[in-house]
Amino acid sequence: MSEVLDLFRQTGALLSGHFVLRSGLHSREFFQCALLLQDAAVASRVCGLLADELAGFDATTVISPAVGGIIVGQEVARHLGKRHIFAEKDGEGGLVVRRGFTIRQGEKFLVAEDVVTRGGRVQQTVDIVRELGGIVAAAGAIVDRSGGNLPDFGCPFVSLVKMSPETFDPDHLPDDLRGTPAVKPGSK
Repeated sequence: MSEVLDLFRQTGALLSGHFVLRSGLHSREFFQCALLLQDAAVASRVCGLLADELAGFDATTVISPAVGGIIVGQEVARHLGKRHIFAEKDGEGGLVVRRGFTIRQGEKFLVAEDVVTRGGRVQQTVDIVRELGGIVAAAGAIVDRSGGNLPDFGCPFVSLVKMSPETFDPDHLPDDLRGTPAVKPGSK
């Protein structure tokens, strides 16, 4: 969706350079959603568009992986009039539900995330919901930069922007990136 990409550019949230993604892959582009979402009006607009994409799925609760997905999940839930909870890092590379949040047997969820490359955090969130007896009706992200290489989450997946940016294994970097210091601007 060109409107969303324009907002990334206008807010300075689409970065160019040499970046290490949470997945461990390297890239010349980085979507810094925190810069996009720091403006409450922009966050409301973009997450409202994602909520529109998720509105047709039967769910009562939105869950998001921390940290990047928290604002997205909160805004999607607000637009849809649903409860929002989040899963957070457990200190061992996984996610856990804490802070008194509960998942009831048979409760239906939407998973909301900011950006996916390999879908690891979305998959972990889906797994947590299912392990605790919930049902995942659908998952969605503002940006899907996987190039169509996401795992099968076992539910529908939607996104506002689909891209196939070049990513590189750290052992196979092109010359221009090999000579440039890498920045890791994400939350990990």
